[in-house]
Amino acid sequence: MSPAPDSAQREAARTLEITKRMREVEESILARAPEHDLEPSIDRIQAVMELAGDPQHTFPVIHLTGTNGKTTTARVIETVLDEMGLKTGRFTSPHLHSMLERIVIGGRPITAERFLAAYDDVAPLIGVVDARFTAEGGPRMTYFEVLVAVAYAAFADAPVDVAVVEVGMGGAWDATNVADGSVAVITPIALDHRHFLGDTETDIALEKSGIIKADGIAVSAVQNDPAVTAILDERAEEVGAQIAHEGEQFGIESADVAVGGQALTIRGLAATYPDLFVPLHGAHMAQNVTLAVAAVEAFVGGGEQALDVDVLRAGLARVTSPGRLEVVRRSPTVLVDAAHNPAGGLALRDALNEAFTFTKLVGVIAILKDKDATEMLEILEPVLDEVVISRTTSPRAMRPHDLGEIARGVFGDARVTVVEDLPDALDRAAALADEGGVGGGVLATGSVITAAEVRMLLGVTDA
Repeated sequence: MSPAPDSAQREAARTLEITKRMREVEESILARAPEHDLEPSIDRIQAVMELAGDPQHTFPVIHLTGTNGKTTTARVIETVLDEMGLKTGRFTSPHLHSMLERIVIGGRPITAERFLAAYDDVAPLIGVVDARFTAEGGPRMTYFEVLVAVAYAAFADAPVDVAVVEVGMGGAWDATNVADGSVAVITPIALDHRHFLGDTETDIALEKSGIIKADGIAVSAVQNDPAVTAILDERAEEVGAQIAHEGEQFGIESADVAVGGQALTIRGLAATYPDLFVPLHGAHMAQNVTLAVAAVEAFVGGGEQALDVDVLRAGLARVTSPGRLEVVRRSPTVLVDAAHNPAGGLALRDALNEAFTFTKLVGVIAILKDKDATEMLEILEPVLDEVVISRTTSPRAMRPHDLGEIARGVFGDARVTVVEDLPDALDRAAALADEGGVGGGVLATGSVITAAEVRMLLGVTDA
């Protein structure tokens, strides 16, 4: 007669079963239409939420849109609220390494067990909605829509005191917009996803302004185009929301480079906060932090109550933003950054000039084929001594030969090396950086996938 399994064996078997089931669910979700291939509508997610009893209305939401800086701003908001003692949920996209990173509860990525529980709650409802819409000739729920449904179910089940939710794309028709944010956060708006959002910043602003809701408070970063600001103001007036703008009601008083980050003084909606340290580099990160502080003030006191500066300092000091101008190795220094559009490239270039001094900086560049590779390379050319062109494992990746031809037109033949496989490209870039002597560095950028795959190659997988 075999002995009964002990608790360790039972736990190991349970863990194995959860891992197996999680893999099956991930494959099922991934089989749906991906994030870059969607039909703009909230009808499907709205139908699922209604069948589920509208869990997204059981907790307050801070909702973020914009073109760049959303994830970092969301992480800053979440960390400060957590430091204040609130149980937070956070939904961001895309992920670096695991689907579970997108749904964060209490500052930690959701466990596979909790993800599966939330998925099991909504999966039958998704099946009903899939059948209804496909019978009418429409599409099934998309990959992103399913994850939104899981996130909102998980947040309601936790339950969270507040959810910090980043749109996937756009605003009005983004799946996350079935929730009504009491605070809307708008990061800088620039051109990206033109085939879905429009060809001008004002077109994009019209779509993104849809997250500003009745009786809410909106906080907006400085926008490049005054017409964008006007659109946001018009939306706020239309729905009866308050709106505050960086540079008017709040802003950066001072920002100085510090060891490992920067020291800030921020004028918030309700008070000025001096001597803040944040372990993030670049003026764009200072802007993200400033926007986050205003959002927290808007949420906890309607913008009229000062935050406890010691709590704010403690929260900001432990902020992280993986894949965003992140140092992932030393000797030579290797930086990864998820910049994937011209606005992101400009912010990256300025941050490199501001916060880093390299004797030689070599870029490892891998860009998706639907992005503006020429403009990205032109923006980064002044700060990169050489580039090694490669590709990620994404099926959307631009072929190294094609990207290399574009790079030669920008950098010249002598400064461009093409290496097909990313691991070999990273090794080649490190060798080139070492030729510059002490103080050489490598920058891997071009997409979120580039940042993620280089992190993994160097053994960094936390996010």
